[in-house]
Amino acid sequence: MEEAKEVASFLYYQEKMNVLVEPDVHDIFARIPGFGFVQTFYSQDTSDLHERVDFVACLGGDGVILHASNLFRGAVPPVVSFNLGSLGFLTSHYFEDYRQDLRQVIHGNKTLDGVYITLRMRLRCEIFRHGKAVPGKVFDVLNEVVVDRGSNPYLSKIECYEHDRLITKVQGDGVIVATPTGSTAYSTAAGGSMVHPNVPCMLFTPICPHSLSFRPVILPDSARLELKIPEDARSNAWVSFDGKRRQQLSRGDSVRISMSQHPLPTVNKSDQTGDWFHSLIRCLNWNERLDQKAL
Repeated sequence: MEEAKEVASFLYYQEKMNVLVEPDVHDIFARIPGFGFVQTFYSQDTSDLHERVDFVACLGGDGVILHASNLFRGAVPPVVSFNLGSLGFLTSHYFEDYRQDLRQVIHGNKTLDGVYITLRMRLRCEIFRHGKAVPGKVFDVLNEVVVDRGSNPYLSKIECYEHDRLITKVQGDGVIVATPTGSTAYSTAAGGSMVHPNVPCMLFTPICPHSLSFRPVILPDSARLELKIPEDARSNAWVSFDGKRRQQLSRGDSVRISMSQHPLPTVNKSDQTGDWFHSLIRCLNWNERLDQKAL
């Protein structure tokens, strides 16, 4: 909370900007003397929030960015993320540099290149019941959508369609459909490839498939997938969106997945590729080994 107070004061008093926070955080600020300038919004209706916000400052770990993505169902303002979490793969900025980094976003960094932005693809997911859309069950995800067997003792059986064509059946613990941003999260742990966030694609990664030949694949961003629980499945399945909003899928239910029209723009510390490789090495120890000695 101290970091939030510091950033809010900097933006309001030094940069003359209005400061909006979430309702729960606003309740905390309201009890602190000298922070009456902090405003909030109605969490029940965020349809026009992107029109009121110039940029989003995230203080925390990767989960805060996923939460910010969930706040904006349509267009998303640029997101500047400062690492205060444990891993921080997506949080490329250090908190101690927040004044300099925020000034670069607000005023420009006085170079011809300007500030680099990574447009992070999101997935639009919608739940259907026996072929009909379920009201209020539309989600935009930044990392991945997961369909799994949950606590059921049986293998999950999931029919996978692409543009209404059956491409395969997953028989195992489940399946992950991930974005390039999510490729370094659950999908990597399940054996999927790590994909640069600028590559327009979807990752289709099975979870513990009961088959020696079922390898993860990468699909173009034009793919339109449907993951369906068939009527002859032994049990129901479960679906989660960015690790949250977990709910049951009964026989005949399905999840339709396509590329969202609204990506999430994140402000880079250096540039798109430099930040990504830095996170791979810093967070996942990618290809870290001792140098071979000369002969």
